[in-house]
Amino acid sequence: MTRAETVAGTANLSDWLGLIRFSHTLFALPFAALATVMALATPLPDGTLVTARALDLLGILLCMVTARSAAMAFNRLVDHRIDAANPRTQGRHLPAGKLSRRGVMLFTVACCGLFVAATSLFLPNWIPLAGSVPVLLFLLGYSLAKRFTSAAHLWLGIALSLSPLCAWVAIRGPASIENPSDLVAPLLLAAAVAAWVTGFDIIYACQDATFDSGAGLHSVPSRFGVAGAFRIAALAHGVMLFLLIALPILAPQVGFGWLYAMAIIGIAGLVVRQHWLVRPDDLTRVNEAFFNANVAISMLLLICGSIDCWWL
Repeated sequence: MTRAETVAGTANLSDWLGLIRFSHTLFALPFAALATVMALATPLPDGTLVTARALDLLGILLCMVTARSAAMAFNRLVDHRIDAANPRTQGRHLPAGKLSRRGVMLFTVACCGLFVAATSLFLPNWIPLAGSVPVLLFLLGYSLAKRFTSAAHLWLGIALSLSPLCAWVAIRGPASIENPSDLVAPLLLAAAVAAWVTGFDIIYACQDATFDSGAGLHSVPSRFGVAGAFRIAALAHGVMLFLLIALPILAPQVGFGWLYAMAIIGIAGLVVRQHWLVRPDDLTRVNEAFFNANVAISMLLLICGSIDCWWL
């Protein structure tokens, strides 16, 4: 038995969940859930409301989990040599030998297959199935982006921003793309998510600014320096807040009101706190800012936005 086979045979569930950072699903899933509630609460152009089937809700959950798992596993797979060379990431599952490359490759392929299969749950709405492979390729492509562009952070932001947009289209069907005005709300939410993720990913990447420069990898911190990266991250987060404020103004049919406004105030405070916790000369609390604050942001928007547009 080879060492890889031995490793694969002794890996447990926590190893696989750690590989894909399953807890970080809390970043993207709330936005897909919010878009689902928005899609159900917002009248169609003819004034009627959409009724979601149980299969639609199951499909959204399965697509979110499998797509993210495939993207994370693929990222760890193609970055295993980079992770092994970077002191900060040498303890990850592949460099540390906790999982085998063959096992992770099979896991990635399985997640990709399950994602495509899950989109068939939305039939007769054909859009999710037709778009499954292009969406999947874009998600996987992020893992290669830092090899040729500093816009890799934006690529990740757009990748996560697809979740609310895809959930909206999956629920509302072809009518959503036949009427461009119907896409204003999910596009604004998706753009806000893209700006939000871009900003915090830039902050997170500041930990590897020196390594990235030496390894020839592209990132905003390696190109503009840590101080410059923080300014760009702050700009991205400012754009996020602007888009969240614009959403109920440009898409009043969604029905956001005072509770959503209170959530935006809370989110603004969390963003400011995030930039206060982590500074160019002090990155020691980046994990706290990265995980705790961002989970709070996504959950606050989900809870307040859902109550506001559905019940108030």
